[in-house]
Amino acid sequence: QEGTLWWHAHSRWLRATVYGALVIRPKSGSSYPFPKPTIEFPVILGEWWDRKVISVLRQALFTGAAPNVSDAITINGQPGDLFRCSSQSTTRLSVNRGDIVLLRVINAALNQQLFFSVANHKLTVVATDAVYTKQFTTNVIMVGPGQTTDVLLTADQQPGRYYMAARAYATARNAPFDNTTATAILEYKSAISQPILPQLPFYNDTNTVTAFSNQIKSPGKVMVPTKIDENLFFTMGFGFFNCTPGPRCQGPNNTRFGASMNNVSFVLPNRVSLLQAYTQRIPNIYTTDFPPVPPLQFDYTGNVPRGLWQPIKGTKLYKLKFGSSVQIVLQDTSIFSTEDHPVHLHGYHFYIVGQGFGNFNPSRDPANFNLVDPPQRNTIDVPVGGWAAIRFVADNPGVWLMHCHIDTHLAWGFAMAFIVENGVGESETLLPPPSDLPRC
Repeated sequence: QEGTLWWHAHSRWLRATVYGALVIRPKSGSSYPFPKPTIEFPVILGEWWDRKVISVLRQALFTGAAPNVSDAITINGQPGDLFRCSSQSTTRLSVNRGDIVLLRVINAALNQQLFFSVANHKLTVVATDAVYTKQFTTNVIMVGPGQTTDVLLTADQQPGRYYMAARAYATARNAPFDNTTATAILEYKSAISQPILPQLPFYNDTNTVTAFSNQIKSPGKVMVPTKIDENLFFTMGFGFFNCTPGPRCQGPNNTRFGASMNNVSFVLPNRVSLLQAYTQRIPNIYTTDFPPVPPLQFDYTGNVPRGLWQPIKGTKLYKLKFGSSVQIVLQDTSIFSTEDHPVHLHGYHFYIVGQGFGNFNPSRDPANFNLVDPPQRNTIDVPVGGWAAIRFVADNPGVWLMHCHIDTHLAWGFAMAFIVENGVGESETLLPPPSDLPRC
């Protein structure tokens, strides 16, 4: 892998501020497959609360209601010029006319997909999630939480000051979201003009998102698994738990919010890690009966009967043999609301062979799969009210979490985990923990 990844905390909501960029440069003797940039600049998008984020989460988990939305979007830790508290420390990038700038855009926000654009400048997409892409030019990109997108920008405009700006792409019906706009400034040296704002899409502009994501492809033909050993179908989205009306039952219609995959609301273990339980064969931590298909078929994106709104809680994992070829269709559901979900798989990059709206049709949709040059990512933004099909080879042994990268949804149980069994020999076997590994 070459390009941009990132690191972050993975406990509660600590990643609200505990994150940073990981830059993987071409190896010695190699070069970028695009003009060498004059400047490389990380653009890390985030969210800011005026309260302690752990308090925001704790309140939501106590009440069962949705958490308070953030008070500002940030670029490199600052909301920017549109906020009086931030205007003196707004992130700035100084350029000379003719400079080629590589912007490494990372969405580190907890709960929000984000549009990003630079006033009066075209963006050429060159990589996503540390994998090079076919290059294409656009005015705006959309980056889901957990995703990275590398873009080239040429400083070819009249010397002046231009805003880089980010704001929400929000798709859940009637759900509150942070509608602020974060700014940073791209300034040509010696320019003193007032910065210009870019024209960002409207908050729910799914057409722009679809047109953008459809252009992301691998640079050439890739080796996509075609003989599938594990054909999985995962429904996903919201759910509600019935409860006794009171202070701990403040979700819609006296319920508690939940989320699930294939009707299982994932419960993280609190005694030992899944990996430790697996490698040391510690019983009663998890089961291996995560369903490969939904327990019940229904009109996933239609009017879902109320009887299907409550998932079951469990720590259920799914076993994969080493080297098996896996296809997963991720299907959004309309329980409470459809929503665009960024789904991340630990330990793997996967090919996105198909996407669409409505319910996945197994007899019709696979004929349109891209098995030639599909993009390779580690986080897929599943379309709102739609589906996405991904493929990968299970060649990295261990226990790997798959979850929505909207942390509110993860806290509600939007996750599952795979056990990828050892293969043959040392190179196909999970390494033992180091002797000095600190114990929890």
